[in-house]
Amino acid sequence: MNWITNFVRPKVRAVLEKKNEAPDNLWHKCPGCGQLLYLKDYLKVQSICPNCDFHGRIDPEMRFKHLFNKGEYDLIDLPKPLEDPLKFKDQKKYTDRLKTARAASKFNDAISVAFGKMGNIKTVIAVQNFLFMGGSMGMAVGNGIIAAAEHAVTKKVPLVLFTAAGGARMQEGILSLMQMPRTTVAVEMVKDAGLPYVVVLTDPTTGGVTASYAMLGDVQIAEPNALICFAGPRVIKDTIREELPEGFQRSEYLLEHGMIDMIVHRLEMRNTLIQLLGLLTKQVKAA
Repeated sequence: MNWITNFVRPKVRAVLEKKNEAPDNLWHKCPGCGQLLYLKDYLKVQSICPNCDFHGRIDPEMRFKHLFNKGEYDLIDLPKPLEDPLKFKDQKKYTDRLKTARAASKFNDAISVAFGKMGNIKTVIAVQNFLFMGGSMGMAVGNGIIAAAEHAVTKKVPLVLFTAAGGARMQEGILSLMQMPRTTVAVEMVKDAGLPYVVVLTDPTTGGVTASYAMLGDVQIAEPNALICFAGPRVIKDTIREELPEGFQRSEYLLEHGMIDMIVHRLEMRNTLIQLLGLLTKQVKAA
């Protein structure tokens, strides 16, 4: 009996436990078509579903890796604002939400800024991170965009901004809304210096972000099927109590109605930006 208890049973239990071990990060379910995708392969193609071409949300690190030459770039240090200036608390303290978001995303806030080369063109690229509190615009995001604009002016290079946000960050109240005029002034500073400012709208770009720097680009690009709006479709539908057109507020609808200039597939984004910035900086002649 001791032999069975002390030797056989632990061996059997170990084998069964090993069989039941299945990493929870091997697969990704596509939000577009529901297809189960092998995560490693999915990430290799920049989080694009090979079945339905759905463009998943990606973090700044992946953006930079696939945009800059050989994935080489320098991150720009961003000013750190006062945290939780309003001592905000809803179901949780704002400080606790920040700690949770930082631990989950491994980013300090919802924006990252980098400097490097795309092709032969030195560029500052700012990327909002929807994976950090929905990319919400707070003081840190405002400071990041201002820092990106200042760096672009100092280096005399174009500024490219990838937007992704659910709007202003409610935990910072009026201080969050103040980022709308602050970032607008920063964009004007880039334009006054005669430098290109290109915006790439990704899913989703909404609220105060859309009402400020997201729609001020010299050229407005969007990824396929991205939600781009101020108020969301459900809010508008409930307000006017009418059926909305199919694809309302998606990239394709906005392109058709003249709100954006082009839709660019993520795998073609780098080459498109290189060509576009080359034309805007007169480093490439138009055909």
